[in-house]
Amino acid sequence: MSVWLPGAPCTPGACVQRTGSAGAVPRAVLRLTAVTVLVLAGVVLSPCGGRIPAGPVRRWCRWIVRAAGVQVRITGTAAPAGGLLLVANHISWLDIPLLAAVRPARMLAKAEIRRWPVAGPVAARGGMLFIDRDRLRTLPGTVARVADVLRAGRAVAVFPEGSTWCGQAQGRFHRAVFQAALDAGVPVQPVRIRYRLAGGAASTAPAFVGDDSLLASVWRVVSTRGLVAEVEVREAIAPDGHPDRRALARAAQREALPEPDGIHAALVS
Repeated sequence: MSVWLPGAPCTPGACVQRTGSAGAVPRAVLRLTAVTVLVLAGVVLSPCGGRIPAGPVRRWCRWIVRAAGVQVRITGTAAPAGGLLLVANHISWLDIPLLAAVRPARMLAKAEIRRWPVAGPVAARGGMLFIDRDRLRTLPGTVARVADVLRAGRAVAVFPEGSTWCGQAQGRFHRAVFQAALDAGVPVQPVRIRYRLAGGAASTAPAFVGDDSLLASVWRVVSTRGLVAEVEVREAIAPDGHPDRRALARAAQREALPEPDGIHAALVS
């Protein structure tokens, strides 16, 4: 496993719980239709970009998650204004609207997302920053672009594990992007994401891992009853007091990565 091309051992067959049933199909179709309508609305409005106030953007992102049948619980501190590096653990495609519900931000994502149907064009037109993981020499330029956005007083959202995990196992935060926060002199806001069933048990149904297709993952979410997304916004970390990006990444990792309560041991060196 390359540091530049991180991956997780999680696979749909080994890690993902399938909780849907044949009787849930009509409800799942309705949810999928609602999600599609909301995403298409985003396609229409995406040229407006930063002219849309943060409040409506946050509500729209919550509506997408709720339309998929997932309850949203956001707790913790309010994200500060100004330049901010927003970092979180990564489990699902749902993580993207959930982070935007905390604070609208330009997302740093792998270049492959450009090819996603519907969501790819929305992401590109909405100002998503892309990282080409096949070309190591592009990394300094990507970090510099992120730092420029942060200096301009904008937020950038990143999943520093570099890959999705099932939620019962997790990776470690790769440090490169934290250099942008140090260069721009802006705080880092750790966010901890968990998915549970209504009764409180951890659920891997929302996980988007391994050779899972986006459509298969979306269908699994909309056909699962009682999913809850728990989003805990931790205290922001000031860049001063951390001598380098490695120390800053470790501090953010301690705050954002939840203690695993499932079948796998954590991998958080």
